[in-house]
Amino acid sequence: MTVAPLHAPTAAPSPIGHGTLGRRLVMQVAATIAILAAIMAGASFAAMRQIVVQRADAQLADILQRQPSAPYEQAGTNHTPRGSGGLPGMPVGGIIVERDGDDAAGILLTRSGWVTLSADVVSHVAASAKVGTKVTVDVEGYGNYRVQAMANGDTTSIVGIPLIDTNHTIQAVLWVELLLAGAAIVVAVVVTRFVVIRNLRPLHEVAQVAAEVSRRELDRGEVDLSLRVPDANANPTSEVGRVGLALNTMLGNVESALEARQASETKVRQFVADASHELRNPLAAIRGYAELTRRGRDELPPDTQFAMGRIESESERMSKLVEDMLLLARLDNGPALTLADVDLTDLIANATSDAQVAGPDHEWEVDAPEEPVMARVDRFRIHQVVANLLANARTHTPAGTHVTAGLAIDGAYAVITVTDDGPGIPAELQPKVFERFVRADASRARKAGQSTGLGLAIVAAVVQAHGGTVSVNSRPGRTSFAVRLRRS
Repeated sequence: MTVAPLHAPTAAPSPIGHGTLGRRLVMQVAATIAILAAIMAGASFAAMRQIVVQRADAQLADILQRQPSAPYEQAGTNHTPRGSGGLPGMPVGGIIVERDGDDAAGILLTRSGWVTLSADVVSHVAASAKVGTKVTVDVEGYGNYRVQAMANGDTTSIVGIPLIDTNHTIQAVLWVELLLAGAAIVVAVVVTRFVVIRNLRPLHEVAQVAAEVSRRELDRGEVDLSLRVPDANANPTSEVGRVGLALNTMLGNVESALEARQASETKVRQFVADASHELRNPLAAIRGYAELTRRGRDELPPDTQFAMGRIESESERMSKLVEDMLLLARLDNGPALTLADVDLTDLIANATSDAQVAGPDHEWEVDAPEEPVMARVDRFRIHQVVANLLANARTHTPAGTHVTAGLAIDGAYAVITVTDDGPGIPAELQPKVFERFVRADASRARKAGQSTGLGLAIVAAVVQAHGGTVSVNSRPGRTSFAVRLRRS
């Protein structure tokens, strides 16, 4: 068990940090817009390409209607398509191929006139074209063409119009669409991020209130639970408002329960303090009268001598128990510490010397630095802490046990340890050893009449009052208590 100070406040997480609802919303909106943009760009590209092809087909049909019926003109020994003299409607880059049996010739219209196509190009176009059907042909060196063949007797005329300009236009439009889609995604992410942060801000404020409450220790002492969700975030007309209202209602109920618990604890502490104070005088009288019987105790019967001895020893134990209970009651009500710079090295050496006198049947050792280790503490209370830990080791371990009181420096802290090689504390008892009236009788050899069950509770209360921590680590053959105090 470790008695620790209040948790330090932590920074609020980012509204769109890793794993948050805000980030998921922004990513999902961005992904949705990206998918829609891709679908729209693809559909637009396909529709535009279809429109371009339809326009090319219409233009091709119009040109085919004007194609001359006579297939060839004689120009010396070379056959050239008759249309080389000019063909209305033929765009620049258009081609005409005419095939008569095994003979075929083709020309291409340029800005300066018609030029003859190579035999390979003519052969490729003639093989790809189909009569009555418009097809797209990739002409090497010239790009894509929309071509159609028309039979006229034994002669087949093939007309093709270029698609390269329209393809460039389509590609340019596609790039523009992609850029616009990218810009839309960026804008959507920025806008969505702003909207998400703005709309989730009330939820994060509610979460911060819950986180702040969770960091407060509610198991002891007077607790301030005045923290509430602002009224603006506790409006039942919205989902977040209903959560905030439910949290405020819960905090109100918890605060009422804690106030009732605190009032009950205060009454109990006051009763214990008053009872302990009132018991001191009669116990002192009992001890005094029991001690007076020592003078003539030898003249009493043996049973009476034994009874008087028990009365004296039990009154001493009862007095110690009452003193411990009164001390705990005072610590619970807020200890009045007298703080000063104290040399812990000297303090541990003195406490160990006292323990050696009280327990000569144990082996005692001090393991501390030679130089002073200073801490701003109440010397009497910290001496009591070390003395209680040493007394706990002496009381709950058999004779011959080796006990070491240690002191070490750990950064800004001084660490006081009390370690013994006794039988150890059962694992199930270790979380409860600092509670009141808890004894590890099952494993550590408790000596009758020497333990009130409050020693470690006093240790925990005093250390906590100093803002330190105390912990225990035990196994058979080694039990170690560690107290951490801030150095001065």
